[in-house]
Amino acid sequence: MSTEVERTDGDLPGGADDELQTLEEAYAELRDETQQLINERTTLEAEMRTLRKRIERLDENVNLLKMPPLIVGHLQDVLDHERAIVRSSNGTVFQVSLNQRLDPDTLKPGTRVALNQDSLSVVEVLSEAWDPMVSGAEMVEKPSITYDDVAGLDEQVESVREAIELPLVKPELFEKVGIVPPKGVLLVGPPGCGKTLLAKAVANHTDATFIRMVGSELAQKYIGEGGRMVRELFSLAKEKAPSVIFLDEIDAIGAKRLDGSTSGDREVQRTLMQLLAELDGFDALQDVKIIAATNRPDILDDALLRPGRFDRVIDIPIPEDASRKAILGVHLASMNTKKIAIGRIVERTKGYSGAELKATCVEAGMIAIRDGRSVVSQNDMLLAVSRLDKKKTQGLNATSPEALYS
Repeated sequence: MSTEVERTDGDLPGGADDELQTLEEAYAELRDETQQLINERTTLEAEMRTLRKRIERLDENVNLLKMPPLIVGHLQDVLDHERAIVRSSNGTVFQVSLNQRLDPDTLKPGTRVALNQDSLSVVEVLSEAWDPMVSGAEMVEKPSITYDDVAGLDEQVESVREAIELPLVKPELFEKVGIVPPKGVLLVGPPGCGKTLLAKAVANHTDATFIRMVGSELAQKYIGEGGRMVRELFSLAKEKAPSVIFLDEIDAIGAKRLDGSTSGDREVQRTLMQLLAELDGFDALQDVKIIAATNRPDILDDALLRPGRFDRVIDIPIPEDASRKAILGVHLASMNTKKIAIGRIVERTKGYSGAELKATCVEAGMIAIRDGRSVVSQNDMLLAVSRLDKKKTQGLNATSPEALYS
């Protein structure tokens, strides 16, 4: 009679225990590998979703690039909530449809709008934009020139400050007296005498927006462009008020109007007429002041010079002895000098402009550098004056190399 014997796990043969342990290790490795693959799959799915979104954005950009360009026009009148009158960029007037998504409050006469190229319907409202040349004329950083640097022009500086700064800083004084403050000043004088330098000092000392423009930039090729730029210039100044407009070389557009003229001259005259209207038209300038500069006041139009437009004409003359001494003192103060007799230099520089006096100091410094010295002496200044005299005698427009480099 046989007897059955029960076995537990511990009673398995040695070979079976090893096999079971191997299977458990393999199972653990497969489980870890499975978890790793699941994590990688999750990461790849997230990357795929990101790439799909990027593809959708790129497709939208491609579709936008393939779309025909929109026409820029101006809204003339709104007939009802569905129709409007617009003027396209070429000047043609159309009755078009309005996009119902647009806010009716933004649809006002004169508003810049984008028009569909085929139907000319109003697609969107555009923000008002200034001409790049006009918007770029606004000075963001103030120049470092101060009134102390404008030597020898104390009377002229005082006149400019009274006409430009005082109405902006203390307008109540003019209200109490019962007068209208000056609109602007015209600086006249030979080249290099400090007209632009004085304007830079005004820009440094006033908290108002300073906008500078050269007259030649307003003389445009196409009909109406110069007048449009003048309108935008004064519109920008009114929006940024209080502001100061500096028109340098105003004779480029302010010359006297003549009967016999070419088409280019007539366009310049149109620009001048727009300037005259802005200076003394129906719309008050209020906190906008104008400084203009020219070295040819004899050719300016009489309408530009009358009171009400430029209330003060300030003469910037060739500096006298005291003025030349003050100008030389300003330039020499920043130089490394030794025993400079300014009085003798002043005697030798009769007829010199402020720019020529500065050039004299620079030339004296160059002479010292050429000789390997760091100090400017009296002889350097006298030699620089001699060289400037020689160049003035020969003329700045000499064409020979000997005259230019002697």
